[in-house]
Amino acid sequence: MDFTDEQVTRYSRHILLPEVGGKGQKKIAKAKILIVGAGGLGSPAAFYLAAAGVGTIGLIDSDAVDLSNLQRQIIHYTPDVGRSKVLSAKEKIQALNPDVQVVMHEERFVAGNALKLIVGYDVVIDGVDNFPAKFLINDACVLGGKPLVHGGILRFDGRVTTILPKKSACYRCVFKQPPPSGLVASCQEAGVIGALAGVIGTLQATEALKIVLGIGRPLTDRLLDYDAKKATFREIKTKRNPHCPVCGEHPTITTLIDHEQEACELKQVKVEA
Repeated sequence: MDFTDEQVTRYSRHILLPEVGGKGQKKIAKAKILIVGAGGLGSPAAFYLAAAGVGTIGLIDSDAVDLSNLQRQIIHYTPDVGRSKVLSAKEKIQALNPDVQVVMHEERFVAGNALKLIVGYDVVIDGVDNFPAKFLINDACVLGGKPLVHGGILRFDGRVTTILPKKSACYRCVFKQPPPSGLVASCQEAGVIGALAGVIGTLQATEALKIVLGIGRPLTDRLLDYDAKKATFREIKTKRNPHCPVCGEHPTITTLIDHEQEACELKQVKVEA
């Protein structure tokens, strides 16, 4: 594919980078990235991936925009309250960059459709806000062989990690099962500083672009914690668990299930949501 003069200008700051250049920008233009959740994390991730020129961005979300979302979900505006999140996000993405094709999946990400939803994409970004969905996304990506960029936020704390199926630790290697319902407070119950979503979602977008370009060192086998109050990052090393039920040597999870109330083994690592 050849870029138009307008596209060369649009992506000039990428093309100037030796690690990207014209060849790398073409990789980005051909990339297909799926974002599960068009909310706090999905908003900045979608904006920066669209600005970067990602060819296809898939958005999965079944919710409508609520007034309380606007404090952190920057892809939605006040007039969007009550409207479909995926439709609202699609409009903003295409206004920012008409080069990007946006595929709307206005549905929940559940066991019955998960593998079908991820199959056409190169990278998946976890932008959901509850543990059962995070485990389902992890399991689907491991079984489907799709790179996954996990993110989580709560109060003033955020976390990012990248999962390359069968090559690095997956989410279940660290957290075996979702916690029982009500054990860990959600953002709705405990609150979250809005700008934190921008920090973590932007890191997720960066990780996704690194995977597409094949450059740098991805956040594999590492959990990157960010404490917004102290303005500090902390790296927690992880490793593949040979006994992991989904990616281990003898997996017991070979089909997807929807988790509701299961115990969570935290292995002395701080939880996030």
